[in-house]
Amino acid sequence: MLFDNIIGPHRPISWVVQFWPVLAGSFACSLAATWLCKKLALKLNIVDRPDDLVKTHKEPIAYLGGIGILIGLVVGVLAGVVYLRNEDFFSSALKWLLGILAGSAIACFVGLADDILDIKPWQKLAGQTLAAFFLIITGIVPALGLISEYFFGWEMSARTEMIISIPVVIFFVLGASNSLNLLDGLDGLCGGVTAIITVAMLLLAVHLATWHASDIGDPVRIIICLSLVGGVCGFLPFNRYPAKIFMGDAGSMLLGFVVAALMMLFWQGVPRWCLAAIVAFGLPILDTATALARRLINKRPLFVSDRGHIYDQMIDRGIPLKKTVMISYLLTVFYAVFGVGMGITTAIRTIYAVFIYAALFLISALVIWKKGYLKMEGLRGAIPKRD
Repeated sequence: MLFDNIIGPHRPISWVVQFWPVLAGSFACSLAATWLCKKLALKLNIVDRPDDLVKTHKEPIAYLGGIGILIGLVVGVLAGVVYLRNEDFFSSALKWLLGILAGSAIACFVGLADDILDIKPWQKLAGQTLAAFFLIITGIVPALGLISEYFFGWEMSARTEMIISIPVVIFFVLGASNSLNLLDGLDGLCGGVTAIITVAMLLLAVHLATWHASDIGDPVRIIICLSLVGGVCGFLPFNRYPAKIFMGDAGSMLLGFVVAALMMLFWQGVPRWCLAAIVAFGLPILDTATALARRLINKRPLFVSDRGHIYDQMIDRGIPLKKTVMISYLLTVFYAVFGVGMGITTAIRTIYAVFIYAALFLISALVIWKKGYLKMEGLRGAIPKRD
């Protein structure tokens, strides 16, 4: 059978369940911190004002939701640190966890600076790159040697692997951060999509943990997944329609950085694990690729906001906001189940899984093209509403 080996024989599920304080602590603290951030943002007038172009909400909405998520993430990770303190590999796990927290804080505060000061795009990219270097210097880099050996039969030296890893890590951080930033356009959309993606990664992490894939990687992956899910879920009650607070760039860049870090953590082993995590991230990838292709085809600036994203066009074609968000959730579940399902089965070789994943994205691209989502018309590139 395809999924006979979902639960491995080396660790029981109870080993994973013991991490429940990570999820509980991150959720509770994110919930309380988001409420406080909403009050603080309104008091300090840190709000997102509508402009009737890209920002179509009716009244100013509080920012600082990303800070609430960050606080939940930090508390969850610290709870995990307490749990691991007596393990032989504690120092190595602590280095990874602190590296992710440091990069997360930088990504969040760079986004916050953009929310408040509207900094230039190159400054945001520089901040995201700095955050990526905390992954690199703490050793959270892809095992590129496994790919070169598996696919090409080439044994890569440790020095070459490290040199190539640097741009790969930066690419993943910039890609994930900006993809989720672009997806943050509707109440509850970015947070909900990220929560679904992270739950999928958590299931993959649990699968690997029961097979004892790595002394250090297994607990770190689970701690980060649980902390991120708790942090986002603590924020979502305030962000669902009608939103009382936005995560802003502080939140979307934070979420993108942590998801990129998880992808690197899954790339510590066989290539199929990271491929599964990338496919689970399929909807943000599809939306970003669609936005860039649409602007390129229609000779529009690549980095100027418009209302032509997939979710914007759904609304402009008459689909209600709540239904648009729900469709986006379902699409995310589809990519997540497909990606993780292929990742945990051993019945399909990795090379064949690559072709299946490629076919999935090709079919997705054809659907986008056939449905007319590459057109740019009307208000700031949006498809005009139909009568």
